[in-house]
Amino acid sequence: MCDSAQQHSHGPDGHTHSHTQTKAVLNRLSKAIGHLTSVRKMVEDGRDCSEVLIQLAAVRSAINSTSEVILKDHLDHCIIDAVNSGDKKALDELNRAIELLLK
Repeated sequence: MCDSAQQHSHGPDGHTHSHTQTKAVLNRLSKAIGHLTSVRKMVEDGRDCSEVLIQLAAVRSAINSTSEVILKDHLDHCIIDAVNSGDKKALDELNRAIELLLK
């Protein structure tokens, strides 16, 4: 099932991009927030460090999964539009975002 598309403008040229995975991204973010809330509660309750670390791994996994969906959607829509319109700035921004994501 395809999520409803979201539109946004990019850069001074004003061309718009469709994002079809907005609902999936929001669901994954909610999952990450839920895991992080659990971590906070575990720390407040003085739970075992190994249990906290396992829950933090779940947070990291949820964030990585969300990043993957966003990156794929960005490549499928924004970057294709940018290449077709000669928007080198969008490619530079993608490279910078990937560098930061992988740190």
